[in-house]
Amino acid sequence: MMEAEGSRQHPIFDGVQIGTGTWAWGDRMVWGFGQGYQENDLKAVFEASMKAGIHLFDTAEVYGQGKSETYLGQFLREAEQPAAVATKFMPYPWRLSRASLLRALRGSLRRLGVEQVALYQIHMPLPPVTVESWMEAMLEAVHAGLTQAVGVSNYDRRQTQRAVDILAHQGVRLASNQVEYHLLNRKVETSGLLKQCLESGVKVIAYSPLAMGLLTGKYGPDRLPSGFRGGRTNRKTLAAIQPLIALLRRIGADHAGKTPAQVALNWVICKGALPIPGAKTLEQLEQNAGAVGWTLSEAEVAELDEMSARVSAA
Repeated sequence: MMEAEGSRQHPIFDGVQIGTGTWAWGDRMVWGFGQGYQENDLKAVFEASMKAGIHLFDTAEVYGQGKSETYLGQFLREAEQPAAVATKFMPYPWRLSRASLLRALRGSLRRLGVEQVALYQIHMPLPPVTVESWMEAMLEAVHAGLTQAVGVSNYDRRQTQRAVDILAHQGVRLASNQVEYHLLNRKVETSGLLKQCLESGVKVIAYSPLAMGLLTGKYGPDRLPSGFRGGRTNRKTLAAIQPLIALLRRIGADHAGKTPAQVALNWVICKGALPIPGAKTLEQLEQNAGAVGWTLSEAEVAELDEMSARVSAA
C-alpha cells in the first residue's frame, strides 16, 4: 500500500480514512434535492455519519448555492460531539482581490454557524488571480484564526508546488489537494500528482470516488442514472465497465460480502488518498461506512489496477 515517503500529513487528517461529501445537500440541478430525498434524510445521514465515526464533512459555498453549508450548520448545532468541516472558496473571475476570499470565508462561517473551519480550500485554479495571490489570502485566513489548514482542489503538479512553496515561506503547510480520483479516473497517478503529494505530505482528497455512482454496481447498459448524470453517461461506457464491476463483486465476496462500492472506496484508501463519497440517504452512508475497518491485499489492489486500466482503454 502507498504511504507518504516524505513529510507527514497535516494533523487534521490523523486517524481519518474517509469523509462524507455534501455536494448533494440542497443541490437540485445535479442531484435532484427534493425528489427522493429531503432535509430529514440529510439529518439522518449526518447523525449516522457521526455515529459511525466519520466526522469529516466536505462542503463548498457553491453546493446548492449555499444550502449545503446551511444544512450542515443546522446539524452541527444539534450535534453532541464536534465534527471537522472542510469547505471551499470559488475564485470566480470577478473576485480579484485577496479580501474577497476572506469575505467569502466569513460568509461560509456564518452559514455553518462556526468560528473556524478545519480546512479551507481553493475550489479550482481559475484565472486571472494567481496561485500565489490566493495562497497569500489563505495565509491571512490562517493568521486570523478562520481556518486551521489550507487546501486546494483540482490543482495540477506545478500549481500544487507553487502553493506549497508560497505557504512554506510563512511556515504554513499545504494540507491537501482535492481531485477526482477513482478506478475509472486515475489521472492523478499517471500525471505523478499522487506521488508528488504523498512525498510532500499533501493529502489527496478523492472526490467522486465512486464515479458518481457508476462503481456501485447499481447501473448498467439497461439501467442508466437519471437526470443530469444520465445525460453524461452512455450505454457503451456502462457496458465496458461491467468486467470491473464483476471483479469488485468477487473481491467483496472474499471480504465477508462487501459491496462493489465498499471495495472501490477501500481501493482509494489503499492508494493513500482520502475518499469523500457523497451520501444523501441513510443507506448510502451505511454503505460508505462499510468501506473502512478492513483492507484489500496488495494482490487485490494490483488486480483492480489491471482491470481498471483494461476497461478504461476499451
